[in-house]
Amino acid sequence: MKKITSFHYVSNFLVLFFSVFILTAQEKKTLEATRINTSIKIDGLLDDAIWHELPTYGNFNMYQPGNEGTITEEYRTEVKMAYDDKAIYVAAYMFHPNPEEILSQFSQRDEVFVQADNFTFAINTLNDGINETRFFVTSAGTIGDSSVTLNNQDFGYNVVFECRVSKDNKGWYAEYRIPYNALRFPEVDVQNWSVNFYRRLVKENETHTWNFIENGVGRETQYNGNITGVSNIDPPVRLTLFPFAQGLVTNFDGETESDFSAGMDVKYGLSDNFTLDATLIPDFGQASFDNVRLNLGPFEQTFNENRQFFTEGIDLFQKGGIFFSRRVGNGPSGSVGELAENEEVIEFPRRVKLLNALKISGRTKQGLGVGFFNSITERTFAKINDTVSGETREVLVEPLSNYNIVVLDQQFNENSSISIINTNVTRDGSFRDANTSAFVFNVADKKNHYGASGRAIASNVYENGGVTSGFLSELDIAKIYGNFRYRVGHDFSNTTYDINDLGLNFRNNFNNFVAGVSYEIFEPTNTFNRYRIGFTGRHNRLYKPNVQTSNTYNLDVFFSTVKRLSFGGNLGYNSDTDDYFEPRVQGRFVTFNENLGGRIWVSTDYRKKFALDAGVGYRNYFNDPQKNYFFDFSPRYRFSDKLLVVYRLDYSNINNGFGYIDNNDFNVFLGQRIVTNIENQITANYNFDPYKAIDLRFRNFWSTADYSDEIFFKLNDDGTRTRFDYDTSENNPNRNFNIWNLDLSFRWRFAPGSEATLLYRNQIFNLDEQSTIGYGESLNRLFNQPQQNTVSLRITYFIDYNNIKYWFDKNS
Repeated sequence: MKKITSFHYVSNFLVLFFSVFILTAQEKKTLEATRINTSIKIDGLLDDAIWHELPTYGNFNMYQPGNEGTITEEYRTEVKMAYDDKAIYVAAYMFHPNPEEILSQFSQRDEVFVQADNFTFAINTLNDGINETRFFVTSAGTIGDSSVTLNNQDFGYNVVFECRVSKDNKGWYAEYRIPYNALRFPEVDVQNWSVNFYRRLVKENETHTWNFIENGVGRETQYNGNITGVSNIDPPVRLTLFPFAQGLVTNFDGETESDFSAGMDVKYGLSDNFTLDATLIPDFGQASFDNVRLNLGPFEQTFNENRQFFTEGIDLFQKGGIFFSRRVGNGPSGSVGELAENEEVIEFPRRVKLLNALKISGRTKQGLGVGFFNSITERTFAKINDTVSGETREVLVEPLSNYNIVVLDQQFNENSSISIINTNVTRDGSFRDANTSAFVFNVADKKNHYGASGRAIASNVYENGGVTSGFLSELDIAKIYGNFRYRVGHDFSNTTYDINDLGLNFRNNFNNFVAGVSYEIFEPTNTFNRYRIGFTGRHNRLYKPNVQTSNTYNLDVFFSTVKRLSFGGNLGYNSDTDDYFEPRVQGRFVTFNENLGGRIWVSTDYRKKFALDAGVGYRNYFNDPQKNYFFDFSPRYRFSDKLLVVYRLDYSNINNGFGYIDNNDFNVFLGQRIVTNIENQITANYNFDPYKAIDLRFRNFWSTADYSDEIFFKLNDDGTRTRFDYDTSENNPNRNFNIWNLDLSFRWRFAPGSEATLLYRNQIFNLDEQSTIGYGESLNRLFNQPQQNTVSLRITYFIDYNNIKYWFDKNS
């Protein structure tokens, strides 16, 4: 096999980097911001005298569903911009011939893509064509904000700003106040900023932009217009405090416990463009529940991050994909070790307590992003009981641990970046430590015609006095413009690659190749607003030994009509697949037969009160009795602009499949099974206004793994199976899994940046071996289990140092 060396990656990168072209720049508009000395009342009415004196900017362009077409006078949009020593002010006039027809569904903070028109003020204070802060408002008054950089838009980004809206017989209006502590900009005499404005008309299915954006070429952030006139402003002291208090009462199996906690999140501007975020004495008791499932596979079950500190402003730390935030404060990394014959574990902690965490991030005027992350978790113990003497002892399963990340990210050419990132986990004592480093690049030529991306990662695990090193590399080269596009790529990992102390990887030891082509339209036709057809082929191999594991081919299609009916599907073929992970024994593999299957789906127009998402799929295995069936069904009904209810049903059935059940020193045992999954979810939102809402989130997941046909196998060395009379008396593989979660909350954003949340949570769980019972009987068994009921109240208050300083200065 030809060895992949770092020289190949460097040479490919240099060829692409130096084969840049001169960009024929689209003419950019210019907006002159006006300094004002009079105060503006932010009420959305735009009746302050100053707005009548400022210059108006309009002549918006078509952006979606395509660039073609003109915007008539009756749908025109106009903007005005002003600033003073404390903030930026923006007025937006969205004219409409029939204002009563403007969709205006209520929603809460950051939920801006609902059935309501919206307006976006997008500002780039570095004018680098890459980084941008966006401030949204809907026609119902909901505000939102996001941070945009290259391929990512982060709605976890949250700052405090004001915006109000109003309506009359000519249209609707928005009035912004963006305080300077919500932005990062250099301390210079004259600011070099850029801006664009977006207006989304839901009923008309159009998006208009102030500065023209060419569909299908480059990124939106490269098309901003220029802002002139902003001078002699000083970045304020960016110190904001978010103290919180939380009270909680929990009842479980007849026992009631109560708890009170308090803490604070801090944001501090270390310099013009760098901010420190810290959480002191954190408490994540109101984080959303995890979507737990019955896990029959060889890999750990993972969940999305629901803790705000770890979802806000983490774009830099996600470079290279080697940071998985759920590792911090997750389950212990150690075990209880060998137990005596009469000992048993009576308490093993599910979580490790997070003591504190901080992150520092920012970007220089030269486009260099710098990030530092640190968190500390406390010592955690399991309890062991001696069933003879009755004595208990504690075993340390997680020592005092420190997690660090350092990242440098250099951006250039308004469309490219290269990054270096390092993660480190240090545990006190003789526990496992880890260190991982990555080089990441995402580059394109100046015309945005061709691009390349990739990463090279080195992992090091320190354990038992030794170090185990591993390596992974990825490279993709693609044509990134035009209707017809293509890409080729290569993924490689050796057998010892492991980033799971602070990252997430399920597999190593691979040497895979991929190629894909696609065709899509960027201008609507008479029938379709958009469609895309893509085909991808993969050739998968092991690194050691150098053997093929599978070939896969996938066809994906997506269509969206001018009447907002979307539909599509996928068709996939897998060759015989040698799975080296399912046996759970190093060097062994099981062969899954070739198979063909796919899914088709449809999504109706969300602008209507009733809409439906649905899909159905099937997969057939050749020369094997396994067949997979699955469907999903999700109706939604918008009773009014205040109340939306969504129901979702997911059903899947794997009939006559097989998988791992056990192994000993000599053999791996597999069993034929029927796996059935039924998941019911209900979400309901009642919004009193953009500041107060009642939210209901319900989930019931039922799964069975039924081996009652008693067809068992012994795994052969060549991956095939031989029938075997497996004794289930010692290890019954049948499973009946049922879990119920219900969250009912009332949220009230009672002041800018300040919020109170009252939450009721109900949880029930059951796992047994009754795999042949029906759904109804499984629910009965579930409701016979002890329930956990929790009521909590959390209040967070926003404090701006500048307001305190102003208040004291005024009083003095």
